[in-house]
Amino acid sequence: MSAGPLVGIVLVSHSAQVAESVAELARGLAGGGTVAPVAPAGGTPDGGLGTSADLILAAAAAADRGAGVALLADLGSSVLTVKALLEDGELPPGSRLVDAPFVEGAVAAVVAASAGADLEAVVAVAGEAYAYRKA
Repeated sequence: MSAGPLVGIVLVSHSAQVAESVAELARGLAGGGTVAPVAPAGGTPDGGLGTSADLILAAAAAADRGAGVALLADLGSSVLTVKALLEDGELPPGSRLVDAPFVEGAVAAVVAASAGADLEAVVAVAGEAYAYRKA
């Protein structure tokens, strides 16, 4: 675990309400104390459904504290937009797209980042959420 800046988390969804709600849930489940920066990037600038590179960039800048930024995306164009931003070098240094289920991965990522985990550990813990079985 790191004693320095916390890894930032960006939640990219086609819906602003989904991104904001998952961010609220993850923050709440991270417990008391310091919570890693979590920034939702959902929907389009006019409030519609979709994906916005500008909203993702703004959220990444807001979540970046110098320890890396883990980006979780819900589906389709949100994943493709994050990949394009990474390929173009537009996101903060140390940004990573996380292959994880959106809700469970977000909770795991925020809990781990809030505990001081480094970017590699946050990415790993979020990805492990695929193994959570409900039945």
